[in-house]
Amino acid sequence: MAQPRYRQIANELRDQIALGTLREGDRLPTEPQLQDQYGASRNTVRDATALLVNEGLVQRVPGRSGGMVVRGKATLTFHAHRAEMPAQPTAETDAWRSEVVAQGYEASQDFSLTIKSVSPDLAERLHVEPDSVAVLRRCVRYVNGQPSSLQDTYYPMDLAEEVRELLSPKDVPQGTTRLLAERGHEQVAYYDEYVSRMPIPEETHLLGLQPGTTVLLHIRTGYTERRPLRVSFNVFAGDRNQIVTTQGDIRIIARFRPEESSE
Repeated sequence: MAQPRYRQIANELRDQIALGTLREGDRLPTEPQLQDQYGASRNTVRDATALLVNEGLVQRVPGRSGGMVVRGKATLTFHAHRAEMPAQPTAETDAWRSEVVAQGYEASQDFSLTIKSVSPDLAERLHVEPDSVAVLRRCVRYVNGQPSSLQDTYYPMDLAEEVRELLSPKDVPQGTTRLLAERGHEQVAYYDEYVSRMPIPEETHLLGLQPGTTVLLHIRTGYTERRPLRVSFNVFAGDRNQIVTTQGDIRIIARFRPEESSE
């Protein structure tokens, strides 16, 4: 069965981007030009370019010098199975930053701290009283200067009062997972949940999402041998991230995919 006309047009434009015929910063032909080029209606052309926008390949730039412009795109591979695990205690930076740098990108993040009343759902996840408060540490994470993901991590107040760095309005250079392990709170188990959904307005703003772009919500609850220690809500921009997990002997996988070697 033949593809719809708008998908055929999108495929041709996508191929031009992949081959470098259309490069970062180049403008796509205007709507009238695309209509003439492909003998298509205005709505068909708009559907084709909207598909490329949703894929993160082009963006709408307002103004007379704007139009549909090819985006510079850094796609981060997030290894959920090894993220934040203190397997390399000599590392000088947190696991997310190390992963970004290892993939040849530049990492940066904006950090903030607030004290929040916990919702019933969060109280259940942390096994704390519903009327208690928790420390919320937020990171807006950037790859090559482009917002890539958000991380909101909640810690029980009694833990923060013991490990005072959690109450600091500054980031923890080695990462909180490693800090807590050093203080006798090693996380030995994780419970991960994944939800694909449309972003809320705050996420759209902070991540600079184009209309129609989805996000992937990764919820991770970390446990010590005694208790749930924290809950992280990671919101990944759907057009600039991919998530990888592995099961079993990673050495077998690395034999065929050397990039997955932990060495």
